[in-house]
Amino acid sequence: MAHYFKPFPKIDYDLKKNGKSNSLTNITLRFKVQEALLSQSAIYYDYQVQEEDRPDIVAELYYQDSTLDWLILIVNDIIDPQFEWPKEQYSLDKFIRQKYGSISEAQGTVHHYEKILNAQSTLADGTVVPERTVKIDQTTYNSLAGDTLQGETGFVKVRKEVSAYQYEQDLNDERRNIKLLDEVYLPQILSAVRGVFA
Repeated sequence: MAHYFKPFPKIDYDLKKNGKSNSLTNITLRFKVQEALLSQSAIYYDYQVQEEDRPDIVAELYYQDSTLDWLILIVNDIIDPQFEWPKEQYSLDKFIRQKYGSISEAQGTVHHYEKILNAQSTLADGTVVPERTVKIDQTTYNSLAGDTLQGETGFVKVRKEVSAYQYEQDLNDERRNIKLLDEVYLPQILSAVRGVFA
């Protein structure tokens, strides 16, 4: 992300209000990839962020240019990479300890309740259809106490508690699924960026 601000112009600004100006990066300028370009799914590739990946590493792997880390973030609508980029397990556990007090506290805290609409299943061709759920309140959760539905391994309960730990883990795992803009559009994007900051 450090490379994102390189093309931004400098402005003189009196930070301390003492009559002495400092040259600062004008971060109020924004570049947004054209909506029409982003709406065409054919120009994207799915990418699963690995444990050690950072935006600059992904940019180097895909575009052979680590300075295009900002493009990875913009395409995925990531404003704050510190919180919106998937964390390594060690960092995630540290974050959970800071937020909930301890890992065991997070594991013992109910974040929300869910009703299972369809259990996970496997089609004849081996395709795994994931479990489908909906969030419910505690009263609804309690009313489903004895309800079950048919799953692959027999009957399963139709309700479940999701701990704070599991919620944070699932959210982090969801963030691992990002899109990469097809590199054939790179010259068009870079030209548009130069036009904004010229």
